Amino acid sequence: MKRIEVWADMVCAWAYIGRQRLEKAGFGEDVEVVWRPYQIDPMAPAEAEPLDAALRDPVAEGALRACHPALTPAENRDRVAGVAAQERLGPRWGAVWRPNTFDAHRVIALAHERGGPVLQDAVVERLLRAHFTEAANLGDHATLVALATEAGLDGMSEALASGRGTAEVRFQLLRGKAIGIVTSPTFVVGGSAVSGAQPPEVLRDLVRHAVPERELPDEVRRLRHAESLLDARDPLGALEMLRPLLDGHGDDSAVRMLAARAYFGSAQLGRARETLESLLERAPGDHYARFLLGRTLERSNRHAEALPHLRLAAAMSPDPDYTGALRRVAERAGT
Repeated sequence: MKRIEVWADMVCAWAYIGRQRLEKAGFGEDVEVVWRPYQIDPMAPAEAEPLDAALRDPVAEGALRACHPALTPAENRDRVAGVAAQERLGPRWGAVWRPNTFDAHRVIALAHERGGPVLQDAVVERLLRAHFTEAANLGDHATLVALATEAGLDGMSEALASGRGTAEVRFQLLRGKAIGIVTSPTFVVGGSAVSGAQPPEVLRDLVRHAVPERELPDEVRRLRHAESLLDARDPLGALEMLRPLLDGHGDDSAVRMLAARAYFGSAQLGRARETLESLLERAPGDHYARFLLGRTLERSNRHAEALPHLRLAAAMSPDPDYTGALRRVAERAGT
């Protein structure tokens, strides 16, 4: 069985249209559809505000255009309304609220946990329909509870109040960032992806030609995701991805090195230094750990202490970053 992961936000009109087209693709029982969280407006306030007011805010307007940034908001609304009419979404069409959708994504994640893809898709459809055709506020817990119940998912009042689903949504948001999700909706099958509300035939081709990803242990996936988050300059996200590995495999050198890089990137210099020093106790010849310790000490304005580490790193490897750091610190140390 192949799995389509749909990374989407419930306030993205193209996600609603994409869901309708996904349904028209008619994959049957051989394809499993799982919805994953994406937030086009993660800075939306906890208390939802009217959408018209948000569109007068330049920062909010930029986020709200994320589904189709080439268009102005008015052009985007007109175009989406036209496509929505073609897809028979309505008769009334148009969002009213600017909610923060994090808790809506918690409900969606819990729907998958409790009832699998079928229940999850029913909840997704109900939330999308409510937001775009019924002027519902998806930032309101009572509204989310009522909509989930209508879709067949009970117990959401207690779940939302207790924080259930929070860790899963945070993990999936980080995972999406790590694998390169940058828009809603994005359809992923194995190692292949398409973005936007694609026609059914494009989605069928995606499933037909996608090569399944090789199954890897969860620890290996987390390591790779953490490294991708570091490359994306999200060291705090990398640390969150690494947290279970640090708890369960804290002595692993690869885990500790990624943690040291994340500490350094997030300016947690004391933790970076302690982690790198422990790594070098085990492997004194690790030139990158030696270099990073020198850089950590440099950023702490401890230039005289940084020099020996940078000299050793430059002696072990001709990397220009090493020699550049050595030259800079030597000048600052007056040697």
